[in-house]
Amino acid sequence: MTISTSTTPPVLPVASMRRTWRWLTGEARRRRMASATALVVGLAAAAAATVPIYLLGSLVDRIDDGRSAGLVGLAVVIGVSAVIGGLGTGLSAFLIARLGESAVADLREDVLRHALDLPATTIEESGRGDLLSRVGADVAAVAKAVSQVLPDMLNAFFLGIVTVVGMAGIDWRLGLAGALCIPAYVAGLLWYLPRSAPLYAQQRVALAERAQATVESIQGARTIDAYEVHAEYLRGIENASARARDCEITVFGLFTRFVGRVNRAEFIGLAATLVVGFLLVRSGAVTVGQTTAAALMFHRLFNPIGMMMYNFDEIQAGAACLARLVGVLDLRPAPTDGPPPPTAEPASADVEVRNVSFRYGSGPVVLQDVSLSIPAGTRCALVGTTGAGKSTLAAVIAGLFVPNQGQTLIGGVCVADIAEDRLRHWVATVTQEVHVFSGTVGDDLRLAAPQASRDDVLDALARVGARDWVTGLADGLDTLVGEHGIDLTAAQAQHLALARLVLADPRVVVLDEATAEAGSTAAGELDAAALAATEGRTTLVVAHRLSQAATADQILVMEGGHIVERGTHAELLDRAGRYARLWRAWRAHS
Repeated sequence: MTISTSTTPPVLPVASMRRTWRWLTGEARRRRMASATALVVGLAAAAAATVPIYLLGSLVDRIDDGRSAGLVGLAVVIGVSAVIGGLGTGLSAFLIARLGESAVADLREDVLRHALDLPATTIEESGRGDLLSRVGADVAAVAKAVSQVLPDMLNAFFLGIVTVVGMAGIDWRLGLAGALCIPAYVAGLLWYLPRSAPLYAQQRVALAERAQATVESIQGARTIDAYEVHAEYLRGIENASARARDCEITVFGLFTRFVGRVNRAEFIGLAATLVVGFLLVRSGAVTVGQTTAAALMFHRLFNPIGMMMYNFDEIQAGAACLARLVGVLDLRPAPTDGPPPPTAEPASADVEVRNVSFRYGSGPVVLQDVSLSIPAGTRCALVGTTGAGKSTLAAVIAGLFVPNQGQTLIGGVCVADIAEDRLRHWVATVTQEVHVFSGTVGDDLRLAAPQASRDDVLDALARVGARDWVTGLADGLDTLVGEHGIDLTAAQAQHLALARLVLADPRVVVLDEATAEAGSTAAGELDAAALAATEGRTTLVVAHRLSQAATADQILVMEGGHIVERGTHAELLDRAGRYARLWRAWRAHS
């Protein structure tokens, strides 16, 4: 028996740079007042920061001429101007960061809203790792860019503009000499950006592929272990990791070459300023103090302009991440033609699958002519190798996927004919990817039943064996959990998910490896909790551990999109077929 392998799934779309720029300008227009305020404060701060250097030139001339009168007052003005410039720069950075973070906050909500509305087939076809990396790592990268990198870059840009204007105000030839660095900077960027943009995009894709390969291997770890095909899956992870590593090395190598071009531009500008200043002083067109001020103005640009140029590394990474997020925003559910389908209410909780076939998009067939029947109130387990089609079949039964052929019925009614708001009353799914929402434990549980009383919540926790540890928390049901509260273990998070299931009170339950993330010490406890939560309900279990299958009323063994064996645990062991071999391998490694 072999474990099926799959090629890299197609990733979700990535927006073009033009589309991403339209999103950015649109956000700036939505926040016109905040954008204008940040711009004005930034330019004013840069001007205030330039005043001390200009006055320092006057100080040099006075000392050179032997004039000591007013030096103390001039020094005080220089100090006050420097403080005002520093405070203004800090305020500018704050305003820019607040503007960017508010835009990113809206972006995060929009992306999550679109992701939740995406068809399940889109997510499965693209791979969960891609979407997870977008709503996780990509959002974090964009947030870092707008809160840490963008303020520094814009303040450096403002300072550059004011400095060139200030140098030209002393003498237009000094301003022109300093501006000679601009073509060199631009040439460096024109060399760097076209080469780095696709590399950063490739890097994000490579990281998503690595995440996907890792997630799939972790999810199927037990099956991989049972069939001793570690080498094949390790090779997949190593290949994905090697691609990500090679991308990062290539990006870093390109960046170091870019640094050399930045240093070259700085040398050109400073050398030109000093040479022109020397010639102008010798001709009497400017003073030594004015040349000194011009040279100091330009030299002061080294750090901020260098930081701005070097931060293009972060900006490019942020832009690549932003393009991936905007790509999610541009996804829309496929339009439906014709009138809405008729709705009906199932007569019972019997589940029947009739000749169902399914494929993701234009990919290979994942389910082929599958039929099964789960009588109301009974428990059915799906087992098989990774990629056999178990989770896909579970999603079809739950109504998440629409089969290409065949029907799935609940109580004699096709799932597609059950109104969407009623379907979730009839069918609920619990997977191993459980999210603990930010808020109190009680609020987290009431997501499934907003009208549930405190006693209802406690009863649900008691049913799944979680009441003792929840009431033992510092504030019991009022304890904050999630992002802004305490961290729960994987087993505790699954306990809450199962308690939510009890509160939702569906007639049909799909457990897609729902207790797979629990450690060995909590596995038995969670299996018992799952049994208690699904008691009396029609239950389909995608079994991660064969101990879960052994207690089912019937077991279906899947391979290559087909059901190849079916029966009870004892019947399948007596047949000495695929299930029996899997059971022996499982027992040997458990």
